[in-house]
Amino acid sequence: MIRVLLVHDVCLVRSVLAEWLSREPDMRVDGTPWRGASALVRSLRPDVCAADLETAGGYGIPPLGELCPPGAAAKPPRLLVLAGANRPGLLRQAVEAGALGYVDKEGSPENLIRAIRHVAEGKRFVDDSLGFGFLKAAQMPLTRRELSVLSLAAGGASIAEIAGSLHLSHGTVRNYMAAITRKTGARNRVDAIRISQGEGWL
Repeated sequence: MIRVLLVHDVCLVRSVLAEWLSREPDMRVDGTPWRGASALVRSLRPDVCAADLETAGGYGIPPLGELCPPGAAAKPPRLLVLAGANRPGLLRQAVEAGALGYVDKEGSPENLIRAIRHVAEGKRFVDDSLGFGFLKAAQMPLTRRELSVLSLAAGGASIAEIAGSLHLSHGTVRNYMAAITRKTGARNRVDAIRISQGEGWL
């Protein structure tokens, strides 16, 4: 039996997907929004976390690290993400978080079942249709930390709020913002956010 934790912020989509996956005789499925994911990982100890990379809780960039928190389980869950080729920034975050499976949200539902079984066995699964997204992700000029800073800025956070959220000094955040502006060829922070969103990095 494969224990699956489905992480999706849209209740209707999450419920329908969980019910549909539960019809598979070898799967036991629980669903949660992102905010409850970390606690359920600890209590349920799933084999696979299937997580949608789009969040609705003001995260901007999804907190993938919370799905495998330190001490959560002797055997951490394997990570599978539901993604789109038009969001290369999120694909890069998933790669850096160690995701094994990448399912295109525009693909067929059967791909998700196939991916869960592959990932549960420790095998990599990547939808061919995400290839262009991965290519764009490899060409991104921003680092993971810069993306985190810019994501919070895009959500309206001040320098002080970004510093508090990421446990950085105010000066370090300003240095990151200066680097982001330079790397994106932007005129200022607002322009850097606009460019990054247009490229699908955020």
